[in-house]
Amino acid sequence: MSGPNGSAADILQFPHARPNQVGFDRDELTRILGLYGRMVAAGEWRDYAMDFTKDCATFAAFRRTADQPQMRLEKRPALRNRQGMWALFGEHGQVLKRGHDLSGVLAPVERRFFKLVED
Repeated sequence: MSGPNGSAADILQFPHARPNQVGFDRDELTRILGLYGRMVAAGEWRDYAMDFTKDCATFAAFRRTADQPQMRLEKRPALRNRQGMWALFGEHGQVLKRGHDLSGVLAPVERRFFKLVED
């Protein structure tokens, strides 16, 4: 294929292609599943679900399988430069925390875990 001048040098490169789906990297998943394991051991959670779309990766934790998730964590890379790509949602869909750092966004759940352990 040649450009308007007839040379191959006129070929335009496509912009960087976005991945087909957003996912969690190994460190993020280790952190999330570590918290999940501690909450299971404390008797708070019994099941989890993950969903991966082209815009968002979601981790949801359930008290019982048929319930609404007690906690939902979303990773949206498109929001990286705005309010942060991480968002923590509560049982009724309310936003509990947003941020750029996974540790900071998981802090409310971590505090809840430590409260459970102390009681």
